[in-house]
Amino acid sequence: MPLLSANALGSLIESAVSTQCLLLGRAVHAHIIRTLEPPFPPFLSNHLINLYSKLDALDSAQLLLSLTPTRYRSVVTWTALIAGSVQTGHFTSALLHFSNMRRECVQPNDFTFPCLFKASAFLHSPVTGQQLHALALKTSLIEDVFVGCSAFDMYSKTGLREYARKVFDEMPQRNIATWNARISNSVLDGKSYDAALKFIELLRVGEEPPNSITFCVFLNACSDGLYLKLGRQLHGYVIRLGFRSDVSVLNGLIDFYGKCHEVKYSELVFDEINERNGVSWCTMLAVYEQNDIWEKAFMVFLKARKEDIKPTEFMISSALSACAGMAVLELGRSIHGLAVKACIESNIFVGSALVDMYGKCGNIEDCESAFYEMPERNLITWNAVMGGYAHQGYADMALNLFEEMTSESHDVVPNFVTLVCVLTACSRAGTVKIGMDIFESMRKKYGIQPGPEHYACVVDMLARAGLVERAYEFIKKMPVPPTVSVWGALLGACRVYGKPELGKVAADNLFQLDPKDSGNHVILSNMFAAAGRWEEANLVRKEMKDVGIKKGAGFSWISVKNSVHIFQAKDTIHERYPEIQAMLAKLKRDMKAAGYTADTNFALYDLEEEEKESEVWYHSEKIALAFGLIAIAPGVPIRITKNLRVCVDCHSAIKFISGITGREIIVRDNNRFHCFKDYQCSCRDYW
Repeated sequence: MPLLSANALGSLIESAVSTQCLLLGRAVHAHIIRTLEPPFPPFLSNHLINLYSKLDALDSAQLLLSLTPTRYRSVVTWTALIAGSVQTGHFTSALLHFSNMRRECVQPNDFTFPCLFKASAFLHSPVTGQQLHALALKTSLIEDVFVGCSAFDMYSKTGLREYARKVFDEMPQRNIATWNARISNSVLDGKSYDAALKFIELLRVGEEPPNSITFCVFLNACSDGLYLKLGRQLHGYVIRLGFRSDVSVLNGLIDFYGKCHEVKYSELVFDEINERNGVSWCTMLAVYEQNDIWEKAFMVFLKARKEDIKPTEFMISSALSACAGMAVLELGRSIHGLAVKACIESNIFVGSALVDMYGKCGNIEDCESAFYEMPERNLITWNAVMGGYAHQGYADMALNLFEEMTSESHDVVPNFVTLVCVLTACSRAGTVKIGMDIFESMRKKYGIQPGPEHYACVVDMLARAGLVERAYEFIKKMPVPPTVSVWGALLGACRVYGKPELGKVAADNLFQLDPKDSGNHVILSNMFAAAGRWEEANLVRKEMKDVGIKKGAGFSWISVKNSVHIFQAKDTIHERYPEIQAMLAKLKRDMKAAGYTADTNFALYDLEEEEKESEVWYHSEKIALAFGLIAIAPGVPIRITKNLRVCVDCHSAIKFISGITGREIIVRDNNRFHCFKDYQCSCRDYW
């Protein structure tokens, strides 16, 4: 290598840093040793220390520093070493170098402090950060925009949000990154309104124009606060500023409209994106899933696969949640296979979604397998499997799992949802004493204030045990206003135990809280019909008609070979209708021979007994079951989902059919799972 000037050597070292080429840097260093007399020019020593520290050769950087005379070690020298240490993840070393620098009475500058604040943030050491903040105040460097922003970021990341807000408010000048962080902190703290105010303040102050990150953060605030009008205004502002083609902003708008339940606007924004990325597809899929539009969620998932979008943890989790919502086990298994193929099945979010999907599809064996195969579990995973046990009637298993979860071996702290699952399990098992003990220990033992959901579980638990009057007394003593779930649990108990007068009290409260829900009117009408009080039953029906409430149509669906077959009551349009009718006729003969009699107490009209039997025999779940017996091979469980509650006669009939055919039949209605086997149901005839 020919003789080069000191400036040329410095430029070569800078090139080695920018190209991440340590070999070139060492070659230049060797040339300096051979051609220059020590001591080397200070700026060359600084370049070399910067090179070694930033290319993760800290031993060489520290050796070079020790060989540099003290009088040549400036703030630039030390800052180069500190910055390199931070950049390569050696945060403790960075703080130690700063301590040595202070011992040599070298004052830090506006480049030193940002590195030190970053090290404190990554070490989660707010005390060190506060000491650095004090020094920055003492030297007046805190007024520098980069130093102030770094201090703000440090306080934000170490959890001292109040200090972060004070630093922000005292900053004489702020850049857009600081504004973004300030708005984001408010969103993360659940203070959506404060985030909105800060965004408006940013526009008013006009220090720097907002960027795509600003818009995305602000849309998160609008989503969390359900500020639909404000979000729409931002949409217009985004178009005006020329961000209408920015895919990250458009993805944020899709998410915002979805969380505000304006799905049609999410679709419009999605359709406008010329070049969709993986986030675009995942966000649209999540919008459909969160709004219970599961069929469209599947369509988006399939289109994304056709576009060769790589399946991510988020996409797979959302698709599995849609499978759980529709209870389509076969499709859920296919997506499970895709997760295995993509090597993401061990991801905690995918694993939790798998546990939840299998639990909600009524397959408790695969639910347990997915749970125990997870290398890491979080509270959501525990809640998912516990909820699966509770809703399928495995109450003892749910309670045992709760004990295991809270034991010293796992030491998982339960949350609000956990205790809802546990109380639901106690309700299903009829263990009133255990359930009441858990409910009464919520505040003291777990520090959880009971919510309406917990009170509803207690009412349901008492009512299921036949303690209907005690349940009503419990409602009257509740410290919070009873919700729809609370009165609904009481109304359901009055239906089962034949208490129409108390049922009327529960129904009247439900009519006030949710006047458009047809289900409550139907239950009350059926209760009067079962008691032979036809005049009152018809009056309830008339009131429904007068105020324009229509009973929702009952549907039952069953998945066979990745096709979903949907049935209504008295359905005659299915392509295999003659076979279904023949199967229903055969079942009816076999059931009567086994002692079955139709339960017509809840037939909707005052008809002759024979007409009532015909009315209840052709309900949608019976038709779906007949089709399942034809289409699904013997030995394979039959899984049916219904959008309304299973009627009394269908429940009784399916118990008989399970015994006669020797099949396991799993029915998921809008309240719970019913697992029928050998003339028995997991709900113990209470649902």
